[in-house]
Amino acid sequence: MPIITPSPAAWDSFVAAHPRAHVLQQSAWGTLKSAYGWRALCLAFSASGESERIAAGALLLFRPLPLRLGTMAYLPMGPLLAPDADDSTQRALWTAIHRAARQQRAAFLKWEPGIYTPAETPPKPLALGFRPGAQTIQPPRTILIDIAGTEDALLARMNQGTRRKIRQALKNGVRYAQGTRADMTRFNAMMQATGARNIFGVHAPDYYEKAYDLFVAAGDAALLLAEHEGDTLAGIMVFAKGRTAWYLYGASADVKRNLMASYGVQWAGIQWARARGCLRYDLWGIPDADETTLEAQFETRADGLWGVYGFKRGWGGDIVRSLGAWDYVYNPLVYAAYTLALKYRTQID
Repeated sequence: MPIITPSPAAWDSFVAAHPRAHVLQQSAWGTLKSAYGWRALCLAFSASGESERIAAGALLLFRPLPLRLGTMAYLPMGPLLAPDADDSTQRALWTAIHRAARQQRAAFLKWEPGIYTPAETPPKPLALGFRPGAQTIQPPRTILIDIAGTEDALLARMNQGTRRKIRQALKNGVRYAQGTRADMTRFNAMMQATGARNIFGVHAPDYYEKAYDLFVAAGDAALLLAEHEGDTLAGIMVFAKGRTAWYLYGASADVKRNLMASYGVQWAGIQWARARGCLRYDLWGIPDADETTLEAQFETRADGLWGVYGFKRGWGGDIVRSLGAWDYVYNPLVYAAYTLALKYRTQID
């Protein structure tokens, strides 16, 4: 089975049709991360005798480690195999992944397989030679909302407080609409204010602008804004691929918070996803704690993702955890230094 470097269009077509389609496996995600210290590599196998049809593949990212100690390889939410791919295809794909990682001087490969439903058969990282990773790159725990069915059914699954705030947001004269490229200036200003208010890190403004250029123009994302009497009150960027939408970035202003625009603009994001035919809406990130702990502590904590859990908990979704992060080690000495640095940083934090 020949290995190929697929064109972005061919790869994205394969991803879009895959049952486990994910925005982090799109070629545009590799382009975005390549502008900020990563290098992207997409590799795939074509079906036997069908050079244009992809049977399996993965988008890999590589980032230099400090002190010229090689790179870290990263495989987010993949690899992807066609439903009819056999075990030999999977083995060949992993062989190609490891070969590519070694060629890029990777000291280790960090793999985040993503979320698996009860109906799916999850991979077994230990059997594939991986070990549990001490660091995750994406939030391992999230809330998934079922957005299929009628609007009334969707609202009925939410808690009473969230329903009330959505209705309040829609009755206060707040206007909700898709933003243009020129509106990114206002969105970025809110992102900086939100990060300072909730004490979490945000990207530089040009990061979100590049994300807009890569995804919104292609129809794979939307910038949604809430406005009231000349004031921009809230904004979100929602991404979609296949049957899933992801709320990756959101911000709100410090003024007129009583108008509940953050609820209204999130409802607009859900409506956008439903119009695209999405069945799931991923709120993308809550604290990595069990539901009992989350419910016991969310009213008294605001650090990290705790600050957004109170908002996300009421939308009628299910708390789910991904398979987390797994590491495959190529250079034990460099990997030992990496894990030691993580422990030292945690102690300082």
